[in-house]
Amino acid sequence: MDQDAPAGIDPTTPNIARVYDAALGGKDNFAVDRQMVELGRQVAPDAPDTARANRQFLRRVVRELAARGVEQFLDIGSGLPTVGNVHEVAQAVNPHARVVYVDFDPVVLAHGRALLSNDHTTIVTADVRDPDLLGHPGITSLLDLRRPVGLLMFAILHHLDDDEDPGGIVARLRDSLAPGSHLAISHFHLPVETAPELVPEIQEGERLFNATLGTGRWRTRAQITEFFGDFELLDPGVVPVNDWRPEGNEVRLFPPTHHGIAGGVARKH
Repeated sequence: MDQDAPAGIDPTTPNIARVYDAALGGKDNFAVDRQMVELGRQVAPDAPDTARANRQFLRRVVRELAARGVEQFLDIGSGLPTVGNVHEVAQAVNPHARVVYVDFDPVVLAHGRALLSNDHTTIVTADVRDPDLLGHPGITSLLDLRRPVGLLMFAILHHLDDDEDPGGIVARLRDSLAPGSHLAISHFHLPVETAPELVPEIQEGERLFNATLGTGRWRTRAQITEFFGDFELLDPGVVPVNDWRPEGNEVRLFPPTHHGIAGGVARKH
């Protein structure tokens, strides 16, 4: 899309949502974003595979929830609707599924408006840290929060530092969900429980990431599990995303990405 930038978009400045799209092999990015992917590869050689593994996990989760009868999806920190996006996956199972994408980056809204053309799908600009987030009219106009929702928080919580109280933010959202709702999370993973020999290398990668590419916080499996509160975790629990209900026709992305990002899904009773 280097030739035609939406109004208000600077194609000479990298944007994290477009960088993620480029890492996934998408088309909604510029040369400067692809250059950032290469820089990221120098810091973390497995970063593109980690991005793709996260996207595979998202698709499996959305298919699973749609098959369980979830008809509403709220994707917070969505980034650009990109390769294998939520509404396409959900609506392939249930054409009436409703999807709201939420991101605080106005660049995402500008691109998203050009990409979405579906009466059951919308995108809004809002911040996960806003205590009134779920009252946003762009959300409430499409989703009935009195009914079960699939709340998707993929690769967002690791961009919140501890002093921003990510646990409190997730707890507030959990408390607002109707019974029968599901919460899905993916998060940069510090494998102290399963691969302690990798911890020093990952911590150095975390330092370089924060110095060059943005903000990122690697957390342990126990810390990620805490985000689910008293929700019931679906099998196999919080695991490296490659290991969450892999599908037979899916290209497996093996170590070192195996430990790079972990996730899980839980249900509210």
